[in-house]
Amino acid sequence: MRFSPVAIALSLTLLAVSSGVNGQTADDQINPKSLALLAEGQAALKAGNLPAANDALETALAVDPRNRGAFVALGRVAQAQQLPGKAIRMYFEALSLEPNDVNALSAQGEAMVQKGAVERARANLSRVKALCKTECAPATQLAAAIAKGPPPAIVAAQNSDKVPPKGQEKSTAGEQ
Repeated sequence: MRFSPVAIALSLTLLAVSSGVNGQTADDQINPKSLALLAEGQAALKAGNLPAANDALETALAVDPRNRGAFVALGRVAQAQQLPGKAIRMYFEALSLEPNDVNALSAQGEAMVQKGAVERARANLSRVKALCKTECAPATQLAAAIAKGPPPAIVAAQNSDKVPPKGQEKSTAGEQ
């Protein structure tokens, strides 16, 4: 009789925990509505309708934030809009879900080149090559982007940020 309250409490706890577990979905199962929105966003991206693609892909992530493909596609949209910083962030989110996604690593490297971070892109390339083990399309695309280099405007901006050597400073307002 002394064990009855304890037994009842344990059985209620077990019942509550087991019913909560039954309602959860597996991590590898993405919501079908999110996948449909991903397909819609990719079609809009392919058609060049960047605002519609962005809307569909963000909605896909709102439906299921584990949709890695939507993060990668949003990164592609950001790159097409000349927003490499946003693209890098989207690829980072995809890589946080699956660190060995060679497509996301390659695309992130391309965005890094677009932003001017060529050395970081080379690090991504070596990681992609290690994951592929043989020649693969993502490694080839990233290597081509690195060989092409950053856009000329980025190179010019980086060169103008450099400090001139001592003794060669520009004249000040006091000198005329």
